[in-house]
Amino acid sequence: MVSRRLSGPAMAALTSMLLLATGASAQAQALTVYSAGPDALIERLAADFTEQTGIAVNVFQSTTGQVMARLEAERANPLADVVISASWDSATSLADEGLLHEYLSANANQVPDFLKTDYYVAQGVSALALVWNRNSDSPAPKDWSDLTDAAYANQVTMPDPAQSGAAFELVTGLLTSMGEEGTWSLLEALVDNGMIVPGPNARALNPVLQGAKSVVFGAVDYISLGQQADGEAIDVIFPESGTVIAPRPMMILASTAQPDEAEQFVDFVLSEQGQKRVAESYLMPARDDIDALRPTLGELTLIDVDAEEMNAQRDAILSRFRDVTGHQ
Repeated sequence: MVSRRLSGPAMAALTSMLLLATGASAQAQALTVYSAGPDALIERLAADFTEQTGIAVNVFQSTTGQVMARLEAERANPLADVVISASWDSATSLADEGLLHEYLSANANQVPDFLKTDYYVAQGVSALALVWNRNSDSPAPKDWSDLTDAAYANQVTMPDPAQSGAAFELVTGLLTSMGEEGTWSLLEALVDNGMIVPGPNARALNPVLQGAKSVVFGAVDYISLGQQADGEAIDVIFPESGTVIAPRPMMILASTAQPDEAEQFVDFVLSEQGQKRVAESYLMPARDDIDALRPTLGELTLIDVDAEEMNAQRDAILSRFRDVTGHQ
């Protein structure tokens, strides 16, 4: 056999071809995950998963409304493999349409039954709260209705339930506990007292963090708990009359070309390592054997909502909310 040494240009061409082949292989193996915040959590989970498995992860992170809008826009050519939403109803709707891959991870054994189905499982759980700026001139509220008092005139914000899955959960909780008349009367009184609905969760929270407003009505607790831990002068107050939880469903799309890798990702998020990452973001871990850094289900007064019934009325509820608040 005659051995021949490749010339410099030939070697460079061969190296380039190998790199392209390797890159194509890696790209084919990459998972695409769409996730409603927190962005730091999904980035850490993706990095940990890649380190453990060698499987690359492409992440799109946004609000629940934008994630669901992107899925709808891509329906004819789905790009996502795994979706993590902040609205349980979104997973129910996708499952009802037959768009989800059936999978229940063995790591879900420690997840309570009401936080899992054969098609989706909670990544973690948040709750809705009042967030009050301690440096404001307004007193610390104790319950939702306190914010109708003159002491909170022009000092209250609320996330838009059309853009925040968690805020929609709150409205359904109020409808469950207070009834239609009580809920819409409360929201009318809040608007009359100067409450604004500036947009998604962050837009409602930022004015309170900055001191321009005093209280968020229906803040997602884990975001505010994280801000508080970082030194912000805010308190996270869970109303005495009760609040609602917002489980974050994690699901695999039926259209995925990589079901095995997607299942591995779900397994990882529900592993002890993955759930500790969830806890670090001040969410309640989905697994009940992982310690949390915040109040958990047994420490909160919860409103039991019929999610299926409320989701069936979603369009009507959002329409009434817009009419009552004047927010379009």
